[in-house]
Amino acid sequence: MTHDVPVTQARAQFADLINRVVYGGEQVVLTRHGKPLVALVSASDLQRLRDLDAQEEEQVISTVSSVGGRASATGERRRFGIAAEHRGPAIGDSRP
Repeated sequence: MTHDVPVTQARAQFADLINRVVYGGEQVVLTRHGKPLVALVSASDLQRLRDLDAQEEEQVISTVSSVGGRASATGERRRFGIAAEHRGPAIGDSRP
C-alpha cells in the first residue's frame, strides 16, 4: 500500500513513517505541494533496486560490446561503463 505524505507532516511523524516502511511493508512517498519528491524504502527494497540497475547496466555494456565486434576487458568495461574503440585518423585527414 502506498501513502502520500506531505513533507511538513512527515517531519512530525518521521519515526512512525520509518516503522510503517520497515515493519509494515508500506510504501511512503513524501510530497511537496502535492508533487512527489522522495520515497521511503526499506533497505532490502533499495538493494533490489540497485541489483536491477546493475543487471540493466551489464546488459547495455554487453550489447554495446557485441556491436563493436570486439569485447573490451571486463575490468575496463566496469570501470568506464562503456566499451570504446580507438580508430586512427581517416585517410586524407590532415588533423594531427
